[in-house]
Amino acid sequence: MAEKEVVILGVGITRFGRVTGRNPVEMAREAGLMALKDAGVDFRDIQAGFCAHVNQPMGTGADCFAELGMTGIPVTNVEVACASQSRGVMLAGDMIAAGIYDMALVIGVEKMPRGMVPLGGELSDMSYAFLMGLMPFPGTYAMTAQRHMHTYGTKPEHFGRAAEKSHRNSRLNPNATYQQVYTLEEIMSSRMIADPITMYMCSANADGATATVVCSREKAKKYTTRPVLLVGWAGGTPIYEKGEPMLAEGPTELLGKKVYEMSGLGPKDVDVAQVHDAFSPGEIFAIEELGFCPKGEGGPFVWGGNTEINGKIPVNTDGGLVSCGHPIGATGGRMIAELSWQLRGMAGPRQVSGNPKVALLHNQGLGGTNVMIFKM
Repeated sequence: MAEKEVVILGVGITRFGRVTGRNPVEMAREAGLMALKDAGVDFRDIQAGFCAHVNQPMGTGADCFAELGMTGIPVTNVEVACASQSRGVMLAGDMIAAGIYDMALVIGVEKMPRGMVPLGGELSDMSYAFLMGLMPFPGTYAMTAQRHMHTYGTKPEHFGRAAEKSHRNSRLNPNATYQQVYTLEEIMSSRMIADPITMYMCSANADGATATVVCSREKAKKYTTRPVLLVGWAGGTPIYEKGEPMLAEGPTELLGKKVYEMSGLGPKDVDVAQVHDAFSPGEIFAIEELGFCPKGEGGPFVWGGNTEINGKIPVNTDGGLVSCGHPIGATGGRMIAELSWQLRGMAGPRQVSGNPKVALLHNQGLGGTNVMIFKM
């Protein structure tokens, strides 16, 4: 039996940021209702639920979905750190493609603590990455950035330019946590976090929720004549290799090749992209690994304006993690929402010109990396 085609039918996103009194269940309900309305479906049409979260209590998925209705559907909690929500959509896509379900709802939600994300626990409980000083993430990205600078001659200002572009884009995004434009000088002179990464190159913890309705193309015909197709998706974790380690957090290059082959598309076909920039050097690493520019040339590529909204390959048109803020379990859904709006021509002042037809998502967390391709 041939696999069914998969469609992103509806998306929803709350305002990201710190809003006193909002709890995860309320945010999940808000995003879920928006996605259902956007899709034009009733919750009774949903056959399965996935809830992505990281820091929330046990049973959060059931509590969130109960706010939308108690119809007896299976609800599965998904945790892949920052890549949780996009992994939930991939799991839903797998099941729909296999014919198990026709329609699923994926909710991503997070209420974040202030300051550094708590990881590790007691010394005896810590993984080797913490014991070796490879974590937490500001240090990880900083060391990777230093290696990129050493190997390819990349400048700290290249990373700053990526952040400048993201902050400028977020001014056009009413859902972003930060909507202030910073100059390159302000970014470079902001407080040093982990050399060469300054404060304005870092994403900030935020609260928020997102939701995505995923269904079969056959089912989607009842609701839309312009479906956003999920035509390629792959996830993975780091691969051990002798010698010089890969610079990316996960096997981005390998996963990119998988989704290009699965979709029959290539990097030159992509009109708009969302890449994981928990810290702005991540944009430069990702565009190289995904084939948007040659290895080692990501810095000059960004510096030359090629990832601007009107550039060669617009990247993080909504401000990315750096400016939107980072509610860990919901970030992947924000990426999916932005790409869906771009393909539908509904991104408002952020809209990429030329009627984009192909979009790519790159979302990663603690080594768990997801790459997805969408097509109109």
